[in-house]
Formats: sequence, C-alpha cells, structure tokens
Amino acid sequence: MDDCIIVGAGPAGLTAAIYLARFHLSIRLFDSGNSRAAMIPCTRNHAGYPDGISGKELLALMLAQAEKYGAVRELAEVSALRTIDGGFGVRVGEREFGARSVLLATGVVNHRPDMPAELHDEALARGLLRYCPICDAYEVTDRRIGVIGTDEHGAREALFLRGYSPDVTLIAPDGAHEIDEEYSEKLEVAAIRRVDGPSGGYAIEGDRITLDTAQGRLAFDTVYPALGSRIRSRLAVAAGARAAGDGCLEVDAHQRTSIPGLFAAGDVVKGLDQISHAMGEGGVAATTIRNMLDEQRPIRR
Repeated sequence: MDDCIIVGAGPAGLTAAIYLARFHLSIRLFDSGNSRAAMIPCTRNHAGYPDGISGKELLALMLAQAEKYGAVRELAEVSALRTIDGGFGVRVGEREFGARSVLLATGVVNHRPDMPAELHDEALARGLLRYCPICDAYEVTDRRIGVIGTDEHGAREALFLRGYSPDVTLIAPDGAHEIDEEYSEKLEVAAIRRVDGPSGGYAIEGDRITLDTAQGRLAFDTVYPALGSRIRSRLAVAAGARAAGDGCLEVDAHQRTSIPGLFAAGDVVKGLDQISHAMGEGGVAATTIRNMLDEQRPIRR
C-alpha cells in the first residue's frame, strides 16, 4: 500500500509529488494527460520566469523534479475511488491500488466556444483565443477584445478586461443577453459594447479572429470565452465528499476534504485558478499528509 496516491499531474499535483517524495514517502501519481496548464502557450505571470514559459515546459520540469526524488508517475485515468480498511482503493482500468491517503488535484475543464479543435488550438497558440484574463490580459493592453458570454459571469469578465483596454465587446453565445440591471449599468458606465448572439463561424483572418453575431461579422485581436467550466470532482463526490453547488470540493485550511485521509488541491477546490495558488495548495496538502501519516505510524528512516 502506497503512502499517498495523487490523482492529477498539474501544478498542484506535481508540487505535492515533489514534497511527498522528498519526505521519503512512497507515492504514486496518476496523470490523465489533459492538465489545463498544458494549454498555456506562454505564461509571463508565473514568478521566476521573466521571459515566460509554456505550460507544457513547466509541467515537464516539475515532473522531472518529482521523479528525481522517487515519485512514480503513470499515464492513466482513475475511474473510481473508495474507502477501504487502512485507507483508499483507487481504481485504474481493471486494477486497484491501495493508499493510506489520496490527494485529488484533478482541476477543471473550460467550456469552449463551438469551433473545430484544430482552429481552437491554432487560435490559442497565437494568442487570438485566451481563457485567463488574470494571467494574460496584460498582453492585450489597448487591443480590441471580445468576450463570449452573458449574465453576471460574462459581465464581470468584460469589466475586468476593461481595465486593460478601452475596446471591449461582450457577445452573447446563443441569443439575446441576459444581464440584470446592476451589471447593465456597470457595462454602460464602462462603455463596454454589448452584442447579441448567436455567435459562431469562427475563423482566423490575418492577425485577427473573426466570428458571426446578430450584428454581423466582427473581428478582434483576441477573444476570451467566459462560458464557465466543469469541475472534475466526480471521484470525490461519488466517494461521499462534500462539494459546493458549483462542484468545487469543500476543504479546510489544510486541504482536507470531509473524508478523513482524502485531500484536494488546485482548481478542483474553489480558489483563484492560478498556477501559483495551486502550487501553494499542493504544498500545504503534502505537508499535512506527511504529518497525518506520521501520527498514524511514525515515519522513521
């Protein structure tokens, strides 16, 4: 039985793997291969990389560091989690692995605009499509920005981006906008243009991304989808862990879920959805796991 199984190999899971391996604990890391961080073409918001670093390169460096200290990583998707005598059973295909503790760092999946995968990936790589204004809005300062979304979520993202550019347009994804009076007034004061949907027909034309709307075809330097996301909390919820209404797992200040021995860190927990924040939670969770296991059975070399 392993001391800890980590599910998810994004910034939170890999940080925890580094810590736990350096605590001389036996750990196993399951990586489904679709960390959201891997989608980042270049982040210039992560401390220590003034010239930026791609998400894939950052994850590769973190994995190499974890493996250097003995972490075992397997490319596989965990299908089920259950409590067993002395810990947890983690199901992977036809196999089940035992662990004294489990850390879920499964993250979230962004809802994407309706466009072909090849076009999506090219637009993302070229900075024509972006998902995190906190991370990269600086790069589109004073550019023409489109936001795909409506209601409070879309309005708030458009208002945030207005701090970077005077040219922001909020486009409804389906039909007419559904925005309450409070946010309608805020959008008006900020001089943010509102355009009804349906929106679609995305294309890259020169150095811009274009799309159809109810007011005709529009072109932007970059587009931010504000369509929400799906929280990957199914494993924990099925095992009985508490989650908020949006699916985010409920944890205490030490990343402990409502099930003893089950921890969660990163975007699967309500937070800032930032690499640095996820890494911090991974470190907190790993240290708590180490201390918990030591209390159960003192760790001695």
